[in-house]
Amino acid sequence: MNILIDIAHPAHVHVTRNVYFELTDKGHNVYVTVKNIPSAIQLLEIYKIPYIYLGGKKDSLRGKAVLQLKYNIQIWWLVITKRINVAFSTSITPPHISRITGMHSILFDDDDDEVEPLFVKWGHPFADVVLSPACAIRSTTKMIPYKGYHELAYLHPNRFTPDPSVLSEIGVKQGETYFILRFNAFKAHHDVGVQGLSIENKRKLIKVLEKKGKVFITTEHNIDNEFKKYQLSISPEKAHSLIYYATMLIGDSQTMTSEAAVLGTPAIRSNTFVGRISYLEEEEHKYNLTYGFLPTDSDAMFIKIEELLAMVDLKSVWRERRVKMLQDKIDVSAFFVWFIENFPESAKIMKANPDYQSVFK
Repeated sequence: MNILIDIAHPAHVHVTRNVYFELTDKGHNVYVTVKNIPSAIQLLEIYKIPYIYLGGKKDSLRGKAVLQLKYNIQIWWLVITKRINVAFSTSITPPHISRITGMHSILFDDDDDEVEPLFVKWGHPFADVVLSPACAIRSTTKMIPYKGYHELAYLHPNRFTPDPSVLSEIGVKQGETYFILRFNAFKAHHDVGVQGLSIENKRKLIKVLEKKGKVFITTEHNIDNEFKKYQLSISPEKAHSLIYYATMLIGDSQTMTSEAAVLGTPAIRSNTFVGRISYLEEEEHKYNLTYGFLPTDSDAMFIKIEELLAMVDLKSVWRERRVKMLQDKIDVSAFFVWFIENFPESAKIMKANPDYQSVFK
């Protein structure tokens, strides 16, 4: 089978890397495409995943629209020349091309419809199916729900073992208290008008946390000069081990908050997406693994942080909560591999018997 994986976000390298290697090990031809996303390209090179570079990337909606035509032509040519059978992606290009080539298109998408109206309008209708966490709020009949999150494609215990040796790289010992702060860039099409942590709250966070342990900052964009001394300098594939051992993660990123939650590390998130993203709402209200606060609720956020810092057995409590969450979830990568390899029959099986996915525990 000839398979296309189109990368639209750095996190999707993590989501698809196990899928890529398992499919290639089974003898399938897998082609990976990526736009000019430096952090995604860096990860592809770290994991030694060959890729086809599509070029350009714009932050403005107008710029994105102009470049979209170019991407469509490039993907169309790849699909034709490589005789692609099925595409697995989170971008609108493969679904569009599938309509004129006969290629199957599988979207994997964990955001609710309300959060990404443009993608819902211009992506979902053209795909064969949309794979989403069971908790996602969708209007399309094309949704096939699965019991998991994107982050469990690479952080499920079947897929991830934390490496304590990375701690020495940042100068901490195992068991030592340290905190990771994550500041987002908010440049995606669905991020227009979104707010995260203010610079005042960033300063206050550091002041509060430094009394308890070391503070490290990771960010998608250029860091403010006053915070440079806290900037985390480590290869990106090692970040998950650092999150696993961290005392707490605090920031305004969706993905890294969920990563911390599924790893059993307390996570605090502050942005205007709070209350609107189902998988994070489930991680918070069903499994008590994370907490979300709107930027206007910063006082409540700091109260919660102080409350967590006062817990003597904080990490052990979160590890127990993580176990309860994992009991309900599947090995997402194993499910994705089976679904792609057996599509479209796999879609028929899931629609007839959604519990079939339990074989991927």
